Amino acid sequence: MNKQRKKQLDAYQIGLLSEQNELVVAYMPALRAMAARLKSRLPACVEFNDLVGAGVCAMVSLSRAYDKEKNDNFWGYARMRVYGAMLDFLRSLDPMSRGDRKLIKQINELSAQYFNEHESEPSDEWLAKKIGVSTAQISDAKNMSEISMLLPLDEQYDLLANPEGTFEKVEKDDLISHIMEILRGFSLKDQQVIQLYYFDELNLAEISDLLGISQSRVCQIHKKMIIKLRERLGF
Repeated sequence: MNKQRKKQLDAYQIGLLSEQNELVVAYMPALRAMAARLKSRLPACVEFNDLVGAGVCAMVSLSRAYDKEKNDNFWGYARMRVYGAMLDFLRSLDPMSRGDRKLIKQINELSAQYFNEHESEPSDEWLAKKIGVSTAQISDAKNMSEISMLLPLDEQYDLLANPEGTFEKVEKDDLISHIMEILRGFSLKDQQVIQLYYFDELNLAEISDLLGISQSRVCQIHKKMIIKLRERLGF
C-alpha cells in the first residue's frame, strides 16, 4: 500500500472512530435515563453508576458495529441491547445457592402472613428472630430476591430453579406459555400488577398511582404472585 493510500485510509478510520464516539456521547442522556428508571426498581445495594457502566460498554461496542445505511436511528438499534447489558450485569450479582432460595421462601411466606395481619411489611429484625438468622442475612437475601424479581419471569426460573425441579428441561417458549396460562387463573388486579411491572416496566409507585391502591399493597400483590408462580412452576 503506497503512502498516500495509507494516509487516506488512516484519515477515514480516524473520522469513523470520531463519528462512532460522537454517537455514544450523543445518546448518553438516553442511556442514563434508562439506568435511572431501572435503578428505581432495584434495591439500594445496586449502584446507578454500575448500571451506566454496563450500558456504556455495550453502547461503545454497538457503535463500532452500527451501519447507518441499514438503520438510520442509532438509539432504536442500540436501546434493547443496552438494556440487555444492564440486565446481564444484574444476573451476574450474587448467584443463589439452595440455602439462599430456602431463606427467600421463608422470608416471603412470613412477610405475607405479617402483612395480612398488620397491613405493613415486617422489619428485618422481626424476620431474623422468627427464622433464626442474622439481620445481615435477611437483608442480603431480600436484596437478591428483589434483583431476581426484576428479571423477566422465564429468567427468574433460570436463576432460581431447583436443578431437580419438575420443569428442569422445559423449553423456554413452553415455559412462557405455561406462565401465561397460570396468570389467566388469577384476578384481574393481580394480572394487572404483573403486566404493568414486567411488560410495561412501571415501578411500584407508578403502579400504585395507576391502580389507585397503596404502594405497600402493590408490593404485596407482586410478591404473592411471584410466590404462587414459583410454586406452580416448581422453583
